[in-house]
Amino acid sequence: MAGMVLPPPRRARSPWRWLRRALLVLVGLPLLALALAGGAVWMTLPGTDSALRLAGLSAPVDITFDSQGIPRIRAASERDAAVAIGVLHARDRLFQMEMMRRGASGRLSEIAGPSTLRLDRFSRTLGLRQRAEADLAALPADARGLLEAYAAGVNAWINARGRLAAPEFLLLGQPEPWRPADSLLWGKIMGLWLSGNWRTEIERARLARILPPERLAELWPTDDSPGRADLAAVPDPASLTRLLAQIPTWGEDAPLPPTASNAWALGAARSTTGAPLLANDPHLGFQAPILWYLARVELPGGRFLAGATSPGVPLMVIGRNDRVAWGFTTTHSDTQDVFLERLSGPDAYETPEGPRPFTTREERIHVRGRPDEVIRVRETRHGPVISDLDDEPPGERVMAVAMANLAPDDSQAAGLLALNRARSLAEARAAAALITSPAQNLMVADVSGAIGLFLTGRTPIRAEGDGATPAPGWDGSRDWTGWVPFDSLPHVVQPESGAVVNANNRVQSPDSEVFLGRDWYGDWRFRRIGELLRQRPRHAPGDLAAMQADPVSVFARESLPALLAFPRPGGSAGTARDLLLGWDGAMRPELPQPLIFNAWWQAFGRLALAEGGVPANAWSPSAEFVRFVLGPNGTGWCGRAGCEALAARALDEAVTALSARFGRNPAAWRWGDAHRARFEHPLLRLVPVVSDFLRIDAPTPGDGETVNRGGLARDFSHIHGPGLRIVMDLSSRDGVAAAIATGQSGNPLSTHWRDMNPGWAAGRLVPLSAEAPVSARLRLEP
Repeated sequence: MAGMVLPPPRRARSPWRWLRRALLVLVGLPLLALALAGGAVWMTLPGTDSALRLAGLSAPVDITFDSQGIPRIRAASERDAAVAIGVLHARDRLFQMEMMRRGASGRLSEIAGPSTLRLDRFSRTLGLRQRAEADLAALPADARGLLEAYAAGVNAWINARGRLAAPEFLLLGQPEPWRPADSLLWGKIMGLWLSGNWRTEIERARLARILPPERLAELWPTDDSPGRADLAAVPDPASLTRLLAQIPTWGEDAPLPPTASNAWALGAARSTTGAPLLANDPHLGFQAPILWYLARVELPGGRFLAGATSPGVPLMVIGRNDRVAWGFTTTHSDTQDVFLERLSGPDAYETPEGPRPFTTREERIHVRGRPDEVIRVRETRHGPVISDLDDEPPGERVMAVAMANLAPDDSQAAGLLALNRARSLAEARAAAALITSPAQNLMVADVSGAIGLFLTGRTPIRAEGDGATPAPGWDGSRDWTGWVPFDSLPHVVQPESGAVVNANNRVQSPDSEVFLGRDWYGDWRFRRIGELLRQRPRHAPGDLAAMQADPVSVFARESLPALLAFPRPGGSAGTARDLLLGWDGAMRPELPQPLIFNAWWQAFGRLALAEGGVPANAWSPSAEFVRFVLGPNGTGWCGRAGCEALAARALDEAVTALSARFGRNPAAWRWGDAHRARFEHPLLRLVPVVSDFLRIDAPTPGDGETVNRGGLARDFSHIHGPGLRIVMDLSSRDGVAAAIATGQSGNPLSTHWRDMNPGWAAGRLVPLSAEAPVSARLRLEP
């Protein structure tokens, strides 16, 4: 044993060693996975100095981005510019484009599951995809070519980036190639939601079983304003209620509100710059990112385009070129009718010429997490059978809907292309005649000093009737017999006043020979714009931007005397009433009065409907209805106690509800605490924590009847309004300034996800001049 070296004693293994290793694995692997996921999401951001090679360009295209991500495109041709816009839309808004085409094609449920089946069934029933493909084939070659060039640009980005094209595609997989017909789906969606009269017809039909005809008509009072732009047996109520439940509604799943937009143009004599000015702010539903994408395109020969594009479309939707500026508001003419079709056996329906078989097709809807759903779609000579959306359709009659925006040969894309190319007011008028859908008021100004308003969209001529309620389809008595000729529509050119204004008010006088419709929205915004224009003989571009941000409600000013006619109550209701005395109707975030007034008039409207026999939740009180009730002919809606007593009850109800949310002292309430503009991701808003991180919101002025439109949800939050504001001055090539409500990027990690929101909320516009400091570059090589 001598000299023998003994090994050191072995250390006893710690019983916690395996636990530490297990904890390291359990903690480390999720952190590693999270880091990898974060890195993948980070890689979806585009670079600040990059190049992309793609076939089909005639020459290189240089694109620079300013500090807010707004691109300046320098292209050698119109086609090259369309390719570039396709690349940019895919770079910054590809998932938004994907949601648009899926929604219009009835394919949302493939990624969202059963929650979107109602939307998919509706889109498939209307056949928006099939109609877009048919319209593409009928377009002129130059319009088709531009859509093909745009699709090539989109697909070049998809091919280069794959699943990294946008964060959402990391989970969804590489997006499908973009097709030219996909761009036409945007027009189908806009045509559908900017012309919603057909739903009103069904709602009226449901109430027709409850209310006498004169009371039913007063729910949407007759508009007796001047209307100048220049200064049949129906199904039972239960069946209609089920059908309405299957139709997308604004505020729940429909993308657009029932009313939208301001636009006005001033001639050279009314402008301080010596050239016409044009302002436009379209009011659409809020989302993140917003519908609009700003851009400027420089072309050879001094030509350019600047303004607002919409992802999915290669053309400037609202903006200007070097000669002409334009904007849009919705006309709200009646271009949709519901027809009751009498069945003739299981597969046919009656017509004036005898039985006719339905046109049918089968639609298979893939649903994530569930088996496919197969629906059978039927169409009559009037249009798709919408009553098939009801799980228990009536047995002897069905309801079909005729929509001008679903009619064949929709040349909207060709008209918008002609408008982008227009060199004068006359050429803009010719372009307006080609825009067959939707029904819009096109506001135009040109560098010669001319201004005008032209109505777009096909308006039906009816054999008889006003299209207010569903009509019999079997005898042809209410059929559409053609379209109102374009030259017969109430256009306005070079008015003596030097100004053209529209804010969704009626565009024709009551004695007009052309019938556009019977239902029109209140003219409070229109009249307020007129007031502001009359404050001085000439206006600067900044004046128009300030007018777009105006928060004063003419509706509030005119309604308050009648609402305040009853004696002062005690308690918080009396305090709230006192605050309204002397108030000028300004809907400012720092004031309590806007909150009190909006809660009050809505409560008054609900009580009036109840007194008039309208069941709860069957019809929502509109400002137009409240104006009628407070007028000399509407007192019958106030019940035996009268309108003063009803106003007192309404104030008490409103103050009680507001006190529960904001405290007992009305003087401490603030409109901005309730009226916050809210922009959310269409899918990720449903994911806890993530939705809070992505949400963009800000307190805002205005309400539903102010020029600075602030459309209200039930809790008074601001959910639709001017997602775009733009002012154009034709005295200068740099005379265009705009703002969008979110940012240019649809990538939540981008600095341009929300960076324009503070300026937008404050009413500030950003110049879209030809030159701007460069923060990023992209070069497209042939």
